[in-house]
Amino acid sequence: MADEPSHPVSRYDGAMPDPFSCRDPNVAATAALIADPTRAAMLAALLDGCALPAGELAWAAGITAQTASAHLSKLLDGGLLAVERQGRHRYYRLAGPHVAQAIEYLAAIVPVRRRRPNAQARRVRHARFCYDHLAGRLGVAVAEALQRRDLIVAMPDKRFEVTAAGIDWFAALGIDARGPDGEGRQCLDWTERTHHLAGPLGRRLVTVLLSRNWLRRRAETRLIEVTPPGAAAIKDLFGFDPNVLEREGV
Repeated sequence: MADEPSHPVSRYDGAMPDPFSCRDPNVAATAALIADPTRAAMLAALLDGCALPAGELAWAAGITAQTASAHLSKLLDGGLLAVERQGRHRYYRLAGPHVAQAIEYLAAIVPVRRRRPNAQARRVRHARFCYDHLAGRLGVAVAEALQRRDLIVAMPDKRFEVTAAGIDWFAALGIDARGPDGEGRQCLDWTERTHHLAGPLGRRLVTVLLSRNWLRRRAETRLIEVTPPGAAAIKDLFGFDPNVLEREGV
């Protein structure tokens, strides 16, 4: 009988690349694109789902327009960005939520720094957009509150399933959770190291909160603020005080 191998044997049958193999050239090429600090800064500037011209992305990365053009071309060729044309102008955005999720997951494995965060870092941690949904301490608190109230249930396949009670609860907010808008996804929060609510359900929920002026987006940033009426509404809807949550994060 042959000796047992001293290392794990891959169970992939060759029909598709092993995503866990560092020898996979596709994984290595994509990782190399994201690993460059300049390109990482450009991708981070687009994490809220916006579309920006090359000039703004160059400013965000601290480089010249000519250098930015070369980096943007690589990101487009690598499938990480998409481009929209309006007349003579070109606007770049992430190729989809899967790209934002990959970047957030990478950020989540960065070792936690023990030094005291500055004011900007605290605001980012408290409430921000993750592509098109709510993230940060506020986003995690909302997801946990929905689970405590048995409105959504975390499933093994990284989904959130809406319960019968949840369908009625979301309907009261004008969200039809029985259809495509009811698809919820668990998204790992890079500052909190646990999941917030993403997918169509997460997008619709934050859209409703913004439309009712309970949340407000800070101009030209990913940051989200809770308005005074929103603080009362969130406490009523989710059972926690967002102002206390913010103070606890200081």
